[in-house]
Amino acid sequence: MSAAKAISGNLFDDDPAFQVTGETISVLPPLPLAGPYDYLVPEGLNVQPGDFVEIPLGRQTQRGVVWGKAKGDVDPAKLREIYGVLQVPPMAEVTRKFIDWVSAYTMSPQGAVLRMAMSVPDALEPPKPVFRFTLAQPNGESTDPGIRMTPPRKRVMAFLRDHPPMEQADIMRETGAGASVIKGLVEVGIVRRLMVAPPSPFNPPDLDIPRPHLSEAQEHAANELCRKVADDGFSVTLLDGVTGSGKTEVYFEAIRIALETGKQVVVLLPEIALSAQWLQRFRDRFGVEPALWHSEVGQARRRETWRAVADGSARLVVGARSGLFLPYANLGLIVVDEEHEHAFKQEDGVIYHARDMAVARGHIGAIPVILASATPSLETLANVEAGRYGTVELSERHGVAVLPSVEIVDIRQDRPERQRWITPTLKKRLAETFAAGEQAMLFLNRRGYAPLTLCRTCGHRFQCPNCTAWLVEHRAWGKLQCHHCGYTAKTPDTCPACGAEEKLSACGPGVERLYEEAVETFPQLRIEVATSDNIAGPKAAAALIDRVHNHEVDLLIGTQILAKGYHFPMLTLVGVVDADLGLAGGDLRAAERSYQLMTQVAGRAGRGDRPGTVLLQTADPSNRVIKAIAAGDRDAFNEVELSQRLTHGMPPHGRLAALIISGKKENEVDEAAWRIGRAAPRGDGIMVLGPAPAPLSLLRGRYRRRFLIRTDKQVRLQAMIHDWLAKVKTPSSVRVQIDIDPYSFM
Repeated sequence: MSAAKAISGNLFDDDPAFQVTGETISVLPPLPLAGPYDYLVPEGLNVQPGDFVEIPLGRQTQRGVVWGKAKGDVDPAKLREIYGVLQVPPMAEVTRKFIDWVSAYTMSPQGAVLRMAMSVPDALEPPKPVFRFTLAQPNGESTDPGIRMTPPRKRVMAFLRDHPPMEQADIMRETGAGASVIKGLVEVGIVRRLMVAPPSPFNPPDLDIPRPHLSEAQEHAANELCRKVADDGFSVTLLDGVTGSGKTEVYFEAIRIALETGKQVVVLLPEIALSAQWLQRFRDRFGVEPALWHSEVGQARRRETWRAVADGSARLVVGARSGLFLPYANLGLIVVDEEHEHAFKQEDGVIYHARDMAVARGHIGAIPVILASATPSLETLANVEAGRYGTVELSERHGVAVLPSVEIVDIRQDRPERQRWITPTLKKRLAETFAAGEQAMLFLNRRGYAPLTLCRTCGHRFQCPNCTAWLVEHRAWGKLQCHHCGYTAKTPDTCPACGAEEKLSACGPGVERLYEEAVETFPQLRIEVATSDNIAGPKAAAALIDRVHNHEVDLLIGTQILAKGYHFPMLTLVGVVDADLGLAGGDLRAAERSYQLMTQVAGRAGRGDRPGTVLLQTADPSNRVIKAIAAGDRDAFNEVELSQRLTHGMPPHGRLAALIISGKKENEVDEAAWRIGRAAPRGDGIMVLGPAPAPLSLLRGRYRRRFLIRTDKQVRLQAMIHDWLAKVKTPSSVRVQIDIDPYSFM
């Protein structure tokens, strides 16, 4: 469902700004509670909507945000007073409205959504003061003849005559005087100590740096995006460009226009911790570091960033999906890069898709939104087709680069050797690539050494004790690991079921096993593996990118993190080792996701002045996804996929929601699921499937049952689910999660 369409009818009334003293207000704490609570404002204290306040809540002191006027459902005589107002810029009305909307759309408690906007509690503490020193009198002279003027004192006074108020460390460095000298001058009244607000940690962008040369197509696209930003109103524009077409430089022009007008900008990236190349491009274009917001940022920096966003001094934020919920003072543009990426969907806590929430945030704040992708989601394409979104296209690569040729390798005919995964054809192409002094990439979207380990004597399979999942062997670490809950165990020498020795067999390849084969095949090459296991943050990613750029790596082997827009000019060959992986199963979006992922991976080849080639190893050459990638016919693939979705009433032609019932005791989960199933709604345009055990029926020690709800687009899905669940009481030990617009069916 289009987020813009979903909010066309306001879910809340505008609450005009007010100031109260001695009155009642509602305060929302960042907790998964029913909603705001009413409080009294002490006499003499002025409070306005959006203020961060301290409140009593039960026996604890809690912090919250003034949400508006009191609800009035509690006798004022029973209300408690707020303790005070915190020294933080008030949360803007548009942010509060956004939180209300996300809460209603995702069916999450308002306080749980607010907690995402108040994710750094330390940021509510006043910043440490900064002290600077200056002369008490302009000439720095003292009328007291008893004051002894030592050479260090004279140097400090002479320095301060020629400079504005300076910090003590700077004065000491420039004059060679010690701290006691400055302290002494303060005590005798010659120097004054001033307390000033700490400077912003983020320098303003340099908007005068000459932009790079844009092609005619890029110029046209940039002008259209800039016009949307200059119009200063809500719009959504898809920047639809093939891999290597220069989409980033195009939307940088729109960012420049927004910054010129004094607005803030947020750019959402699916893997910000791995986006070293993007950050370097930004530094080259605007001369400064952006404000980063992702899980790898340290707590002190997060605190500084949160406050800088709230006071408006952080002009541009680059972040993961959570960056959308920061308390922007004056947001003027939202960019969602790689808008199709599954990483924008949050599956825990408040379940939401950041792309759709970005559109909602743009609508509520009347600001433009740019969605960029080489493989747009079907939902986005449907919105373009319906006229809700605009579009600009870049159909060719920038400069002399051309799209790579794609070839299909049928592994039924061109078989790899036993217990090997690289076909003779791919091996030959790799050898030719290395002989030409070029680089290659092998893609396999499977971490570890092997996805399954079993005993050849008794058939025992190693399974996670907390999840319905096989343990993945990581041979380099000598352990077995569950990639769902993180459980690890040492790889045993004998089978724990039958005691057989040396009978454990690794089944199927992971990237570690592929690396082992590549080393045996090309022992003279410099080969590296890139997965989320060993590329854990910006520094590791930047170091790897530097090594590839400096041609210190010949062959790169990795998972989907290599599909994130990297530009390696000398990389001319990409081999997709198992193009069938991900095509099977009952996932609604399996074909779409596989097409997007393999197209993005293929786009790493031939991005410089040398042509690129992509080889897809498959056992099903007639599969429509494989054929569409080989033919480069995205439109044909999308047309068939949309037609099939229409036949079955699936998104974007219908709506989906999921209920996940989970708990520690299986019988309690089954009982709750049965009760909920008996109360399931019936009617035209409504289909409820379940309850059924989830594919991961045990996850992190919790048993799971699922319902899938499909409705026509005109059905008020959230209201229907609310009325349904209100009829059923579930024990506190059982959790009911609601996933509107599910992306995962596990």
